[in-house]
Amino acid sequence: MAGKMLERVHSLRRPAQFGGGGEDDAEDAGDESKTRKHMSVVMRATNYLTRTLPGGGCLCPLFLVLSFLLLLFVTSLVIRSRCSVCVGSSAYDPVSRMRFFGYEDPDSDFGSLGVPWCRSKHGKTVEWTSKDLLKGLEEFVPIYETRPIKNNMYGMGFDHSFGLWFVARWLKPDLMIESGAFKGHSTWVLRQAMPDKPIVSLSPRHPEKYLKKGPAYVDGNCTYLAGKEFVDFGSLNWGSVMKKHGITDLSRVLVFFDDHQNELKRLKQALKAGFRHLVFEDNYDTGTGDHYSLRQICDQFYIRGGGHSCFKDSDEARIRSRRKNFWEKAVDIKELCGPGEAWWGVRGHMRDDFNHSNKAITYTEHFQNSRFVESVLDVYWELPPVAGPSLTHQNRYDPARAPTPIVEDGRFGLFQRLGLTGLENSVFNGYTQMVYLQISAQKS
Repeated sequence: MAGKMLERVHSLRRPAQFGGGGEDDAEDAGDESKTRKHMSVVMRATNYLTRTLPGGGCLCPLFLVLSFLLLLFVTSLVIRSRCSVCVGSSAYDPVSRMRFFGYEDPDSDFGSLGVPWCRSKHGKTVEWTSKDLLKGLEEFVPIYETRPIKNNMYGMGFDHSFGLWFVARWLKPDLMIESGAFKGHSTWVLRQAMPDKPIVSLSPRHPEKYLKKGPAYVDGNCTYLAGKEFVDFGSLNWGSVMKKHGITDLSRVLVFFDDHQNELKRLKQALKAGFRHLVFEDNYDTGTGDHYSLRQICDQFYIRGGGHSCFKDSDEARIRSRRKNFWEKAVDIKELCGPGEAWWGVRGHMRDDFNHSNKAITYTEHFQNSRFVESVLDVYWELPPVAGPSLTHQNRYDPARAPTPIVEDGRFGLFQRLGLTGLENSVFNGYTQMVYLQISAQKS
């Protein structure tokens, strides 16, 4: 009984995207004129001969056999030509693949499997609008083209580079902190946003080490706690660091996490230190990723777009199974759900430290984590994809679990005007739901 109820809730919270039915289908079924318009050539010829041949329209057996064979031949040609076109284009065009598998409208495909989000204490949201994002994109594209690390494999792509630059540019912090620097691309992005402000960079390996093998970025106005001087974010005496940089107002500090650590742990550490503005680069979706993320924590049944059905015959199972055919990072029920139909985190596990720590947690613990996040959260804003897959040709993240993009599918003119057509397709494949948070302590 409980299983059926959960499945009913799961089906109701999403619009019907993939089936037939509806008022349009009902009208088509009752409209004879529409049926006549789609009558085949063979049927028209048969009807004509039936009316004109002598004998009251009785066709000879030979003509019936020939008509049937002709119909089979024409039908087979049509099917073969359609399949060859669909399969050929699906090798490189995600939208063609969507249509091949029965998804007619790429725009409405976004969010069709739900987009979980974290509820804030007072329902506040960010100040910027879609117009601000579009204006920012127009400014950022030529900046991004000057990046020192052209091939940032395993690092941020265009979407998150823009998101970090935009948030930093909007907030105008007096100090920027990053936990996890890799080759220095994120340091470069922060520097483009705020040319004259100091940066503190924490990373187990110093970015200069990568210079021996290829492009990297080392900033002259950055304090590196890296290599032998590395200190983990949660172990650092942030009071002394703030004093050294003359920072008295911690709301003037932006902290950027790209260190693949449990985001609940990082949130608590940042809260303890008194920071208010955080950005998490890899806000992995439920069932994916190497660490416990805010998106996973807030993926709850009581939130619209949250919760999952682990029934093998559910709508979600069928849709997810189809999507595995053309989105590289799509997750089916077998990958989403663990023992006992555990769907939170990654198959019921709380991952941490690049998946070196993998702890099973109960749903009760998972639920309590979400309530704690809600108690300290003032603003939660998840970066939308920069553009739809028909424009970027990305094939990794599943649009069904992402919010509507800034530049929607079909708006090629805008995509071109913003200068996005000049970028390589590969730079759009790194989207993992970057999120900006504003936090404050719980009220006693």
